Amino acid sequence: MKTLLKIDFVSDVSCPWCAVGLASLEQALGQVSDQIDAQLTFQPFELNPQMAAEGEDTTEHLAKKYGSTPEQAAAMRETIRSRGAEVGFTFNLDKRSRIYNTFNAHRLLHWAHIEGPEGAQAALKKAFLKAYFTDGQNPSDSATLVRIAGEAGLDTTRARAILDTTEFADDVRDFEQFYLRSGINSVPAVIINNKHLISGGQPPEVFANAMRQIAADAVA
Repeated sequence: MKTLLKIDFVSDVSCPWCAVGLASLEQALGQVSDQIDAQLTFQPFELNPQMAAEGEDTTEHLAKKYGSTPEQAAAMRETIRSRGAEVGFTFNLDKRSRIYNTFNAHRLLHWAHIEGPEGAQAALKKAFLKAYFTDGQNPSDSATLVRIAGEAGLDTTRARAILDTTEFADDVRDFEQFYLRSGINSVPAVIINNKHLISGGQPPEVFANAMRQIAADAVA
């Protein structure tokens, strides 16, 4: 009999390590699929909640936020590209020249979770990550978000209606504040069964070993 684990994946769609972490977690879930079933939910976190609609140049933003030089930023991009390749995620970071506000993307992800069919939220999350990091698209542009929602199998009319209002805005902010109050200040943060935290874009083996141990403890 398999053990069911509740997994909350707290992340942003403009976070490269979140893309690495998700691809790695999916590989890990494949490795433990004979022992474990997972209830995976994506929870909102904004790296730059005050970001203006037009966004900022990526290199300038990183220099201002972290004090990194262009050379350091370039080295980090190569590290991210390499780690992504290891888990099957393609980064085209030269296309991602700007960082944008992601609040509306989180509103659609929340909608996909509560109203969409099974698997819809995961499909939308992965589509948003690919659109930004692989294809260089703008995750704050409403038309882009609606199109991606449709490509993920969701109702574009409903998606457009949500973005034209403030629907789900309070829900997303409430979840963001909950995780901030819980001590989550960097992402990805993978929370298993509401109490076990795995931080960062870990290799698949780290996730797999942790899930096996948590599952074993749950039935002990």
